Amino acid sequence: MLLVIDVGNTNTVIGVYDKDQLKENWRIRTVRDNTADEFNILARALFTDRGLPLTAITRVAISSVVPSSVGILDGFCRQYLNLTPLWIQPSSVKKRMPILYSNPNEVGADRIVNAVAAYNKYKTGLIIIDFGTATTFDVITPAGEYLGGAICPGVMISSEALFQKASRLPRVEIFSAPENVIGTDTIGSMQSGIIHGNAAMVDGMVERMRQELPHPIKIIATGGLAPLIAGLSTTIETVDQSLTLEGLRIIACEPDQTA
Repeated sequence: MLLVIDVGNTNTVIGVYDKDQLKENWRIRTVRDNTADEFNILARALFTDRGLPLTAITRVAISSVVPSSVGILDGFCRQYLNLTPLWIQPSSVKKRMPILYSNPNEVGADRIVNAVAAYNKYKTGLIIIDFGTATTFDVITPAGEYLGGAICPGVMISSEALFQKASRLPRVEIFSAPENVIGTDTIGSMQSGIIHGNAAMVDGMVERMRQELPHPIKIIATGGLAPLIAGLSTTIETVDQSLTLEGLRIIACEPDQTA
């Protein structure tokens, strides 16, 4: 079986594939200062809870935007699984997806795996919007090339900045949208600004990107807050939460990957 791990700044997503079937998956908090031994304890607990033996893992693929995770997870794989993990980087997809960035090595691993999975599934020009610690926009051409994109402060980051810098404003619930855009109290106004404001930002960015593209594009969203924002957006067509893990699986199963 294949173990796939995506380490984000806020959350780490773990999945187990049996061939092309996702058998189990977990979303846990990213811890930057744990050890390979501590990650092993956590992994064994997760696997045991689902009745899966770690010894069934024969391959590992990892994407990470957290540099400190590399030594931790590499150590875990080598010491406890006796496996060398495949670390996703631009060179991992150069045959499948040309990266047209001026410096391909600057593209985050999470953006690469999302792009590979999305194009593999939809086979058309795409804008992929990932609502994570940052909100990222990735543009894929109809020929399957990674063209570029945009990086914006994520919903949670911008909200936390507002709470911290405006001393009279309280922290508010942002996991549900207010019914009206025009708030009639402080909490409602903040919820509207955060949630409806991000939906408007997404629609504005998509429309501006469309003006620069000579071909039709499909707009898909992924990430923790994707369903909430997509429900208010006029441009997002599909929410697909499986992109990251599926992209890792696709790349790991390429004929020239040996991890």
